[in-house]
Amino acid sequence: MAYKKKLTFGLIVGTRNIFNSKLAKEARVVLLDKMKNLGYDYIILSGEETPTGNIETVKDAQKCARLFSENRDKIDGIIVVLPNFGDELGIVNSLHLAKLDVPVLIQACDDDNDKVDVYSRRDAFCGKISVCNNLYQYGIPFTDTTTHTYPLESEQFDKDVDYFARVCRVVNGLRNARIGAIGARPGAFQTMRASEKLLQHTGITVLPIDLSEIFGKAEKIDNQATDLVKKIQEIRDYGTIPTYIHEEKVYLQAKFGLAVENWVMENDIDATAIQCWESIQKNYGCASCLTMSMMGEKFMPSACEVDLAGVVSMYALLLASGVPPALLDWNNNFAQDRNMCVCTHCSNYPKSFMQNELEISNLDILGTVLGDEDTFGAIKGKVAPGPFSYFRMSTDDVRGKIKSYVGEGEITDDPYGMDGGIAVTKVENLQKLLKYICKNGFEHHVAMSRGLVANVLEEAVGNYLGWELYRHE
Repeated sequence: MAYKKKLTFGLIVGTRNIFNSKLAKEARVVLLDKMKNLGYDYIILSGEETPTGNIETVKDAQKCARLFSENRDKIDGIIVVLPNFGDELGIVNSLHLAKLDVPVLIQACDDDNDKVDVYSRRDAFCGKISVCNNLYQYGIPFTDTTTHTYPLESEQFDKDVDYFARVCRVVNGLRNARIGAIGARPGAFQTMRASEKLLQHTGITVLPIDLSEIFGKAEKIDNQATDLVKKIQEIRDYGTIPTYIHEEKVYLQAKFGLAVENWVMENDIDATAIQCWESIQKNYGCASCLTMSMMGEKFMPSACEVDLAGVVSMYALLLASGVPPALLDWNNNFAQDRNMCVCTHCSNYPKSFMQNELEISNLDILGTVLGDEDTFGAIKGKVAPGPFSYFRMSTDDVRGKIKSYVGEGEITDDPYGMDGGIAVTKVENLQKLLKYICKNGFEHHVAMSRGLVANVLEEAVGNYLGWELYRHE
């Protein structure tokens, strides 16, 4: 199962009067068929609205901008197709006057070597440069295609649209994200400090709630409540609970999970950062990991230790990859292999991150301090091998900026003799990355997801959101 909101694109097909408009009319048909086959909705001027059915003059642009503005709440991104040179003023004014502030993809079509006579030539190769020049002048960021030009009918267009759709999800998702901060940051972790004001500048709203309010909601749930019975069964289906775990701890965990999820739904929260220790263990009597894992599996990422920047990083990866992310520590060296390290957490991995049957039991490290009786809810299992992407954003309050880094690596199948959720990872030039993390004041937490989506995040974060970004190669 993948997280995938259906997107709607605003479509612009450009043309220029000194070129054969038949090329643009044909491209419009191909483009609409592509959108339908790829499963996207679209907004485009009707074929009767302009002389050629496409965008050429400033008057055409005004009509297009008006249509886009009327559908502002529907349009997630704009795709511009240049079947011929295209009129740069028609294109740029359509975007400038609409003022949608959404990602823009610019595609241009190939000429065929045997079709460059005065009636058949496209010159879109040159026209694309002119359109992009205008976008640069107007300060409108845009996304380029894999190659400068290619046939609109090609599979490359399908791949570029998929990439662009992921960029749109990240950009629009983060600009409208609502993050729940459940509890206070643990006093021992100053590394988890973050600026809500800098987050808000991007459009990310943080809604806090005291942990005691969640406890209060949980304790009011009746043991016979239908929702609670369903939640307990959901927990039992999620993994194996050892026989030594008391039934009352399962009920306690289920009530906490239900209280958190209800609050998330009531407040339209996209992701949460939770005070996972020590208050919940000492004052309520269980761990929060299981609840966080189960929410993550439902595409509601949840970060440890009220790591606001960490959960924003997780949510960005979810939007880019469409699969549940996890939050880990850059934790241990792996013998003397300097391109490998061990990443771990207590753990609250989503179930899909693991390769075998989950065990749901007590926290290992915290259990030695807080007692096994109050730490039920840890997720235990082997992390499945495979390629992954990692991402971390952080608010640099002193400089008044949001900074980030992104890259890709591989989770290996190597054994490692440590308890908890273990991921042995390999990242090329890892020492360079670690030096960057240390020198630039990043936290020890990092978000990871299955699949290779660093390019998507690099485009979304660096080009559209304007965050400082280091792309590790």
